[in-house]
Amino acid sequence: MVALGSNQRHPRHGAPAGVLAAALRAFAAAGLNVLVVSPVIASRPLGPSRRTYANSAALVTSALPPPALLAALQQIEAAFGRRRRGQRWAARVLDLDVVLWDGGCWASPGLIVPHRAYRERRFVLTPLRAVAPRWRDPLTGLTPCHLEARLTRPRPLPKRHSFRVRRAALQLPRGP
Repeated sequence: MVALGSNQRHPRHGAPAGVLAAALRAFAAAGLNVLVVSPVIASRPLGPSRRTYANSAALVTSALPPPALLAALQQIEAAFGRRRRGQRWAARVLDLDVVLWDGGCWASPGLIVPHRAYRERRFVLTPLRAVAPRWRDPLTGLTPCHLEARLTRPRPLPKRHSFRVRRAALQLPRGP
């Protein structure tokens, strides 16, 4: 599964959602067969960028092993004008990540699959649910729905804090 993101206009492809559509068309030239594409969602940026991201996910097939797939994706990013230098998590025209692989886990210099942080990123999990709802994380055994629920479930306040809130709500005087 490949995660797609963009938060900058492209002179030829337009707004970020158009950049993602153009990137999906470029996958065929790289030998990637797109099976399913999620709807595009908007998400807040991580880090210093202030622009909203357009995010999506694509389930692709390829004969390429994960490092070669990553290299192909980085070539597509470069063709769209992405430069891998400067501030981390800055605004970018196109960001493509190998997040999951049907072979389970992969580790090599420069690439770890499943992506280390995808379990904590709703902008990856929501599109993932659309393209592979029954897939199970090879490390936790959880589905994308379960992983997303862990991020979004309400958590109770610590008892100490809850007590202070109740006392303030009742306007009780503090003890000696």
